Amino acid sequence: METIISTIDKNNIDESIILSAGQILKDGGLVAFPTETVYGLGANALDEEAAKKTYAAKGRPSDNPLIVHIAELKALEAIVAEVPDLTEKIAKRFWPGPLTMIFKKSQIVPYGTTGGLDTVAVRMPSDKIARELILAAGGYVSAPSANTSGRPSPTTAQHVKDDLDGKIEMILDGGSVEIGLESTILDMTVTPPMILRPGAITADMLEEEIGEVAVDQTLLDSSSTQRPKAPGMKYRHYAPDAKLTIVEGTLKEEILAIRQLAYEAYLQGRQVGIIATNESEQYYSHGIVKNIGTRENEKTIARNLYSVLRDFNEEDISEIYSESFAVQGIGNAIMNRLEKAAGHIRIKAAPIVEKQKYRRIVFVSQSDTSRGPVAAELLRNEKLKQEYVIESRGMVVLFPEPVNQKAEAIMKSGKLTLQNHVSKAFSEEELKDDTLVLTFEQNQKEKIVSEYNVTENVYSINEFLDDDTEIPNPYGQPLTAYGEFYEMMKALTKKLVDKLNSFTEGGK
Repeated sequence: METIISTIDKNNIDESIILSAGQILKDGGLVAFPTETVYGLGANALDEEAAKKTYAAKGRPSDNPLIVHIAELKALEAIVAEVPDLTEKIAKRFWPGPLTMIFKKSQIVPYGTTGGLDTVAVRMPSDKIARELILAAGGYVSAPSANTSGRPSPTTAQHVKDDLDGKIEMILDGGSVEIGLESTILDMTVTPPMILRPGAITADMLEEEIGEVAVDQTLLDSSSTQRPKAPGMKYRHYAPDAKLTIVEGTLKEEILAIRQLAYEAYLQGRQVGIIATNESEQYYSHGIVKNIGTRENEKTIARNLYSVLRDFNEEDISEIYSESFAVQGIGNAIMNRLEKAAGHIRIKAAPIVEKQKYRRIVFVSQSDTSRGPVAAELLRNEKLKQEYVIESRGMVVLFPEPVNQKAEAIMKSGKLTLQNHVSKAFSEEELKDDTLVLTFEQNQKEKIVSEYNVTENVYSINEFLDDDTEIPNPYGQPLTAYGEFYEMMKALTKKLVDKLNSFTEGGK
């Protein structure tokens, strides 16, 4: 089958395209189309055979109910056996829009559409293209997300093409969707009405309108024999090809834990994917990082979620780690989709972070133009079991200077370079609980302890390593003196690596 792809502008709808698509649906075919939530895979909702085609095209289990889309409120009467009293009030506020309501079905709705249930899920989308298509198709269009079952839902026509090209008759390309997450599902057959799937219409918004609303706290797992009452309740959904894990904790803990997980993968020669935000992207130095949006406006995260999950399918990775999001407002819907995509796999950030005695190491020399920068660069090029931020500072730095030319010459002989180094002065900002400060001389350590009144995490290198090797200062000496310091520092660095790695292994 050749899939027709027709570009359509919601602000200037081509009626001939809509009529053609509507006729395909009337004839029992399948048409993918945009809604404000995600792209839907449209079929005649009152045609049992069309429902079978939908399940076949998606590879979707036949007990997973489809949502019937309508364009006019009066259309509800024919497909619903009972219309609860609160329906009109809810519809007046939230329809058209990203809300699906579940009712007892009438006889004209086939069980193929409802997944064998005596209830029917109904939505009235606000997207103009969707509404015009529904009317052209006869008023009742079943439309699950237009993707291969289990994969991230489509938010562009290209996503639909990637999954369903050659399996359906037509795709209406109306550009990117507005919301990016499926509709909220509200069960109207129980009292009080119950949210079965969170979305852009939140519990708080519904309660403002109708009072008490229940929220189903249980998502059925794949081993359950119970039929799902709504799409997305039972089966793993939205999943990328790589294994997805949600890391939970404070944002700082999550960042530190994911950094370490990505670093460990790097040491093993693997890349991992990282789902980050505007606020955290800059803190990751390993892995393939994709920015999902800003925490200041979680609608951006909702809009980008599925695109980011799909983008990772183009990368050579086997694992993805995601930060978590607040389970309030639309964040509840974001976490619901992430958990489904992850198969409910979560790990706590705290145990990973607690293994890390230090996260930053600062070498302190007199001027930060030779010994400190050399030591820092040597350590950066060692295989440490934990990722550290490694830097150097000077006790006396009157103005920024490049590295000493003799020190750079020695580093180049070891196939390293300090050409981008600029000296920086030591300050109280370096004295953090997670920072190890190492001085080259005992008197430098004593000055820091005295001046800043600190008692922990500041050591001379000899003291920290329990080593009595005298570390020379080659400043003003011939090139050979810099070479001797370099070789001595290489040996001390090996001892430093062993001690730092012992912390990760549970040492003190």
